[in-house]
Amino acid sequence: MKINRNFDNLVPNYLFADVAKKTNAYIAAHPDKKVIKLGIGDVTLPLAPVVVEAMKKGAEDLAHKETFKGYPDYEGYEFLRQAISDYYKSFGVAVGADEIFVSDGAKSDCGNIGDIFSKDNIVLVTDPVYPVYVDSNIMAGREIVYAASNEANGFAALPDENVKADIIYLCSPNNPTGSAYNAEQLKTWVDYALKNDAIILYDSAYEAFITEDLPRSIFAIEGARKCAIEMCSLSKTAGFTGTRCGYTVIPKELERDGHNIYATWYRRQATKFNGVSWPVQCAAAAVFSEEGQKQIKENISYYQENARIIASALDELGIYYTGGKNSPYIWLKCPNNMGSWEFFDLLLNEANVIGTPGEGFGENGAGYFRLTSFGDRENTIEAVERIKKVLTNLSK
Repeated sequence: MKINRNFDNLVPNYLFADVAKKTNAYIAAHPDKKVIKLGIGDVTLPLAPVVVEAMKKGAEDLAHKETFKGYPDYEGYEFLRQAISDYYKSFGVAVGADEIFVSDGAKSDCGNIGDIFSKDNIVLVTDPVYPVYVDSNIMAGREIVYAASNEANGFAALPDENVKADIIYLCSPNNPTGSAYNAEQLKTWVDYALKNDAIILYDSAYEAFITEDLPRSIFAIEGARKCAIEMCSLSKTAGFTGTRCGYTVIPKELERDGHNIYATWYRRQATKFNGVSWPVQCAAAAVFSEEGQKQIKENISYYQENARIIASALDELGIYYTGGKNSPYIWLKCPNNMGSWEFFDLLLNEANVIGTPGEGFGENGAGYFRLTSFGDRENTIEAVERIKKVLTNLSK
């Protein structure tokens, strides 16, 4: 037998595994140190009460013959898909309940959607980039081209008309840079996709963090229904990082190469995915209820204030960054022309604070660093004070 040798083209370790390895080694060697983690984008607040109650009720349903549920529908229960559709309607975007697939998270769908596309397609990603977009296509053996996000364009790359691509990954607000596209910029991407007969895979996992007048869905843009698939997650929106639930929207009219994309993805899911459990779908539906929206917005506001605290410190230090608004991520330029891993080591050893080296997100991440606002308030404030002290001493 033979192994898929495309795996040989991957970097040896997933970025966050390297961060964890270095962190764990430091903690083992310095058990007396309080290490504060602002690296991985995992939430710290508990699920909203209304979500927990819905999950409990869903679990109780499984204890009684009259309300027991077995295999769910491949595309998710209708009540949840309708709740998601109504949620889109709340910010002016029309998405039918029959265009939504419930999943166990955006990460899975971002990686698995490639199943329905030929390996001969050229993939375009912006750089810096969430590693899943790149690694899943390396595994499949596809050619990848890059659009450079950098300080000159505010880490919001736009397409090069001279570059041909078939599959385009976009994330807005962006992970890792925290930047967010405006409507005009997204229209440029939609027009480019239509011109190239390409499909945009749009990751909107952080749309709930948008506070300014920016699109919260690619489908707010004219023409997007003819060229885009949108993936979203409840991980950061509602604290479902461990609960696992997300959704993918595929317009019924989207077609390529003589195939209806919705029908093709349904066929894939029916073969490889048995759906999301009844208790989790009940909990997810509660997220979109009136009380659910009130409660999760309180949690999101908590993280947004953490982001403001971090960004304010960087303003005080005169350090360039993107994000902090419309995003839980702060993407900062390493001081004194330091490398990303060099800065990681400095913060780990001198401030006992963990962040994520930018170069792990691609070539244009070299010399940059990602902090997240998902910590608790006290630790965030303490981490910021430690960072300020280290960087102030560095500039002396």
